[in-house]
Amino acid sequence: MARFERKFKINGIERETVVANLRVHPAGFRVLHPDRQVNNIYFDTIDLTTFHQNVAGINQRKKFRMRWYGDDVETMKKSQFEIKIKHNELGTKKVTKCGKLKFSDLSKITDLANEYSETFAPLYPTLMNAYTRSYYTSADGRFRVTIDRNLYYYSLLGQTKFYGYRVEEPGVILEVKYEEADDNLAGFVLQNLPYRHTKSSKYVNGVSLTSMF
Repeated sequence: MARFERKFKINGIERETVVANLRVHPAGFRVLHPDRQVNNIYFDTIDLTTFHQNVAGINQRKKFRMRWYGDDVETMKKSQFEIKIKHNELGTKKVTKCGKLKFSDLSKITDLANEYSETFAPLYPTLMNAYTRSYYTSADGRFRVTIDRNLYYYSLLGQTKFYGYRVEEPGVILEVKYEEADDNLAGFVLQNLPYRHTKSSKYVNGVSLTSMF
């Protein structure tokens, strides 16, 4: 099902303040799920097609990643390969369950990415990132908010094994997610957030921070 994802990159404000502002929002946001660490390996073509399409703001594009949860980065429990599809401002996601994998076995993970990617162009691992995510939902259940903090990245460009150098990204990312059918109600939610709507892609930020162009 297609949904909107509105992002707010917030700098210079602590996560606790962002949460406090959300708790007094008139939509009645409450905790939906306990905090957890989100881990991703992103894949792209050899000439970084996905990266450049995102930077250019191409209306129809895809993003490829392997995702798993938890503090154990090396053991990828309940991993899943995801294709995020963007059509103008609407996004959908196709998920394939991959089970337990070892992060050190990057070649096997890459093989799975190419098996499930539905693209003829070979994909290669380009970036690993992780962050702590908090989950909230509005009182009517129509709107979800995630707040991400402690963001860090490792470049995987040209690597068959992981030799990572960690790069941290300051700030907090708040994201409002809702179904296409609820777009007429979104103004009320968005206008009552004291932040400016921004374009913020963790994949683009991570590649930009860890690589030289």
